[in-house]
Amino acid sequence: MVSAVFHSPLDVAAAQSAPSAPPKPAASKVAAPQPVPAPAPEPRTRAPLELRAFWMRVLPPLAGFGLLLLIWEVVAMKSTTGFPTPAATWQQAVTVFSDPFYSKGPNDQGVGWNVLSSLQRVALGFGLAALVGIPAGFAIGRFEFLSRMFNPLISLLRPVSPLAWLPIGLLVFKGANPAAIWTIFICSIWPMIINTAVGVQRVPADYMNVAKVLNLSEWKILTKILFPAVLPYMLTGVRLAVGTAWLVIVAAEMLTGGVGIGFWVWDEWNNLNVANIIIAIFVIGIVGLVLEFALIKLATAFTFEEVKS
Repeated sequence: MVSAVFHSPLDVAAAQSAPSAPPKPAASKVAAPQPVPAPAPEPRTRAPLELRAFWMRVLPPLAGFGLLLLIWEVVAMKSTTGFPTPAATWQQAVTVFSDPFYSKGPNDQGVGWNVLSSLQRVALGFGLAALVGIPAGFAIGRFEFLSRMFNPLISLLRPVSPLAWLPIGLLVFKGANPAAIWTIFICSIWPMIINTAVGVQRVPADYMNVAKVLNLSEWKILTKILFPAVLPYMLTGVRLAVGTAWLVIVAAEMLTGGVGIGFWVWDEWNNLNVANIIIAIFVIGIVGLVLEFALIKLATAFTFEEVKS
């Protein structure tokens, strides 16, 4: 059965008169990406911070030196024994350093020769202490038997005052210069031994287990494992030792005489020249500061961690 659908003439006319739908536009081409405008430059705001950091590094030391000069000036004004003022000491320093390397005899030499003589003694005593103390520290830290053997001796001898060793040196070596070098040696060796031994004992056990598995020789263990790991500890011991050596030499030279910054201080005291004594104090401090700075730079060059004073 077929069904027919009849449309009214009005419907047909309406369909013909209706506007046809606009054709679908073809796919337009992909638009090219527009260039992103460069960001506007940020205003420079770091200059005030950098300037503030600069002044924070400069002003505190200047304030400290200013306070020292103020206290010094007040003490000189209140003193009744002729304590020199900062201005008088500065004038005397200009005179002293105008010819620091004069020589008018074995006991009358410029401050330059005295400093060089003291540094020579420190270098000899410190060098001998390094040659003995660093290998001894490696051995004591590496072998438990040696550690148990020498730890009581180190604990007994290390607190002894440096000047207590000076008469032993005079008795054994029969001379003031080798006695002073001996005193520096015996006082510089303890920081090197202790710090090096502690560094060896703190090497991770995994490193030593790997060395056992690989059946490394003792020389390979020392050069490839222990030395790189112990180097920061060893350099710390060296810094402590050189500071101790520079402190000891001044006191030792006061007692032994000869040419040296310590003897120069004692000789100026006998001449009641207080200004030169103050100059010597500043010279000793500056030389010690330079030695400390040089060793910090050395430690920084050979270690990956920041070394602080």
